[in-house]
Amino acid sequence: ACTSEKLIASQNPPQWIITKTRGAFDSKEAFLKNLRTALLISAAILASSIPVQSANPRVKIYEDGDQRCVESNGVPNHKIGKFPNSGNPHRFSEQRLKYCFPKNPERNWRAIRGTPIVGIALNGIVLRPGTADWYDASSPRGFSRNSASGWNLEGMGSASALGIDKNNAHVDNQGLYHYHGPPPAIVLQGSLLGYAADGFEIHYVGKTAQPSYQLKKGTRPTAPGGAYDGRFVEDWEYVKGSGILDECNGANLEGKYVYFATDTFPFFPRCHWGEVSADFQHQRGPSNNQPQTSRGRGGPLSAAAEELGVSERRLAEAVGPPPPNIKRAAKILGISETRLEQVLRKHRPR
Repeated sequence: ACTSEKLIASQNPPQWIITKTRGAFDSKEAFLKNLRTALLISAAILASSIPVQSANPRVKIYEDGDQRCVESNGVPNHKIGKFPNSGNPHRFSEQRLKYCFPKNPERNWRAIRGTPIVGIALNGIVLRPGTADWYDASSPRGFSRNSASGWNLEGMGSASALGIDKNNAHVDNQGLYHYHGPPPAIVLQGSLLGYAADGFEIHYVGKTAQPSYQLKKGTRPTAPGGAYDGRFVEDWEYVKGSGILDECNGANLEGKYVYFATDTFPFFPRCHWGEVSADFQHQRGPSNNQPQTSRGRGGPLSAAAEELGVSERRLAEAVGPPPPNIKRAAKILGISETRLEQVLRKHRPR
């Protein structure tokens, strides 16, 4: 029987050469058995080495009445990292995405927080800087979806642990590739990077736009302890006037209000001054094979707020970024934790 085989792979085009280095096949059946084994090994090597996005990127930006819409297949126009990886167990997959938002947004007097997807880039990739992971000493990875610790992992601050690639992105459990920070490979239109969930533009101008968020001084009062180093959202605080951008990472640009993508926290706007489109009110957004929610305000959060008898804005601010902090939100809203959890579960996106 053949005691060793040498596999030589050439990806372009895929070509596999099997070289018998010692021994001889005793029969046709033995030869075919070894050939099948070699082909299986070859296929495994090829699958792990080819780029994960096999589909071509498709994105369409158009206007529909008073709305601007972005449709895409969720495939970026640049190479992505290898997924799964040591920090991310998920596989990339093509999507069917559509987001519509106000074409002429108006700024309100109060910011809206808690929107999972904060915007979408011109290449059709969503901007989702927050995470659903929290410090958890009992978890083998050191973090989980249990928010009891109160320390929410910051995507870019915990990039290595979350398997984020060189373009500041990774994939979720549905295969959705999304940015946690400005991607170096993206092609801008001037300085325009994309649009926020309320319709305001998002621009990137490098270090010219300095955020007004600063690392807290001292050490964390509870586990995981240690100095505030940016690994957690709670390590940061807004210090008005410490930069040129406001609390939502925005400022006036050539006479109009816009948001900025920045190289430091918060990276993308974490709140919105305009009316947030319902298309952004859940983790993945609507797709062509899912029921569309109404444009403008509405959707799961709106339905939950209506049942609880509070405004959607107040509910969004109380629950904060996903996953919702039920204990804190219940206290703010003056209702029981059980009642709040039941209503949010009832109206969660499906």
